[in-house]
Amino acid sequence: MKRLFNYKYPKLTILLLSIIFSYYLFSNDSVVSYINHLNGLSYLGILIAGFLFSFGFTTPFAIGFFFTYSSENILLTAIIGGFGALLADITRFKLIKISFMDEFKRLEKDMKLKSHFYYKLNSKLKAYLTFFFAGIIIASPLPDELGVALLSGFTKINIYLFSIISFSMNFLGILTMLYLASL
Repeated sequence: MKRLFNYKYPKLTILLLSIIFSYYLFSNDSVVSYINHLNGLSYLGILIAGFLFSFGFTTPFAIGFFFTYSSENILLTAIIGGFGALLADITRFKLIKISFMDEFKRLEKDMKLKSHFYYKLNSKLKAYLTFFFAGIIIASPLPDELGVALLSGFTKINIYLFSIISFSMNFLGILTMLYLASL
């Protein structure tokens, strides 16, 4: 399929623009006030924000929601948000071929990120390192697409183990974010 524009990184550019837009959006006091008055949609809103936390383009909006939402129980909020992110990650796990892989491969090739050291490691250590880095990426506000791509593309992981890793890492990422927002 031919691209409309001859630009190498359109998805990464849109991601950067969404971060900038969400920063300005959640800096607005009226938006913060509106989110804090969504009491009737609290659990549904948290679930949706967790779902959005998992997608690269919408992560900044989920972070803005979590930082502005006044939660009385951050543990319950993190559990519900982690479940929403799990739903998104399972969907992506099954449809990984249409995500960011093309641009990350192109970026790797352009920057020559391939390391000879990595190729000399034994396969068990490679698998542990892949799981570790994928878990860190999934827990962080970075787009989960890369972590899910690492797990689904470079390991032989079943959906059950993937679900445990995804929920745990997203839960910890959201819990950490909520804790920092409450300080």
